[in-house]
Amino acid sequence: MTDAAVRTDVPPSGNGCVECDAAGGWWVHLRRCAECGHVGCCDDSLAKHATAHWRETGHPIIQSFEPGEDWFWDYSTDAYYDGPELAPATSHPESQTAPGPAERLPEDWRRLLAADRGE
Repeated sequence: MTDAAVRTDVPPSGNGCVECDAAGGWWVHLRRCAECGHVGCCDDSLAKHATAHWRETGHPIIQSFEPGEDWFWDYSTDAYYDGPELAPATSHPESQTAPGPAERLPEDWRRLLAADRGE
């Protein structure tokens, strides 16, 4: 792993998934790219933007962007990664719901997630 894969001086791109925010969408949980700060939605979300960001950019390390979580994941090894403290903010605001944001959740969001998982 190169030193460029984790940058402790780069802040997160915002409080929500960049692509979902642009489209007026919603997410389950958020992940932050440890290299460029891109915040994307997790693989439990319908759009899976964090994984798409890795595939598009080659940036392999993410950190959870959920309050109270500080774990890292390395897509290139499919394993947890022991990363350093990143630039603030370390999570979305605690007042922001997960899934969220609350005002954009469809009434049938549970059914949509179950269908996405093939349930």
